[in-house]
Amino acid sequence: MLATNKKIYLAGHRGMVGAAILSQLNDSGYKNVIVRPHAELDLTDQTAVREFMQQEKPDYVILAAAKVGGIHANNEYPAEFIYQNLMMEANVIHQSWAAGCSSLLFLGSSCIYPKLVAQPMSENALLTGTLEATNEPYAIAKIAGIKLCESYNRQYGTDYRSMMPTNLYGPNDNFHLENSHVIPAMIRKFHDAKAANTPTVTLWGTGKAMREFLHVNDMAAACLHVLGLSKQQYQASTEPMLSHLNAGTGEDVTIRELAETIQEVVGFQGEIIWDSTKPDGTPRKLMNVDKLKSLGWQPHIKLAEGLVSTYRWFLDHQGEFKAQ
Repeated sequence: MLATNKKIYLAGHRGMVGAAILSQLNDSGYKNVIVRPHAELDLTDQTAVREFMQQEKPDYVILAAAKVGGIHANNEYPAEFIYQNLMMEANVIHQSWAAGCSSLLFLGSSCIYPKLVAQPMSENALLTGTLEATNEPYAIAKIAGIKLCESYNRQYGTDYRSMMPTNLYGPNDNFHLENSHVIPAMIRKFHDAKAANTPTVTLWGTGKAMREFLHVNDMAAACLHVLGLSKQQYQASTEPMLSHLNAGTGEDVTIRELAETIQEVVGFQGEIIWDSTKPDGTPRKLMNVDKLKSLGWQPHIKLAEGLVSTYRWFLDHQGEFKAQ
């Protein structure tokens, strides 16, 4: 457990994960949490990040900031995804070290693993095969973030840690119909169909693909748990140049099961039509989370429960999405 008087810089506090971490830090009594919106601190600006870090000199840094998007965005803007993420990671990690901060947590993504990796995906699968082409630039940037942390640990003795979450969902997600991920997209589709009294909802693929989902509040709790471990505890479960930890539930569901659950949560009474001319994507993506569990953490929010609370959040904020 982190001492509540420590100064913590949280980068990316307005994103889904960052907002959940900030909420849990506040609820846990941390009074010295530093945040800066993009308008005040551009993390791709090396000079600005250096000046900020030298002025604040945080005890801990949580790097949850990233340029993120769905498959369409990754495919259309690969240069932006690799450049902006590389710059943010390099600036924050290097300037943390330069400011004397020896403790940092970097957040990545499950897309770091090869496209055809064995399931469930374990940490040692990193760099063992070809990445998924559509999000390779983003994945390369996230792998670079892991290796930055490991390299500074190796050369300077810092305690920089990395966590790779599975598919996340929950409050502050993106519910845009075209650019959102599977859970918010389905919630939006079923909700709009219910509101318009539409008899059917069409979904891509056969529904047979399997995916794992972790509620963002569980991810936030996992981050604080891992950051609060002693250096000895963390190093005992990892390797110096293979030091990242997977974060997930270790359980998956078919997309069809997911859709039927969301349909029930939203209260859509119509029919689901599966468009099998559209791709299913990778047959299965499941994280091996044995290492994280061995360190004393496991998720608490069941998928059905998390979907209910996520839909409730959507209803409370749906005015923000009507124009999308």
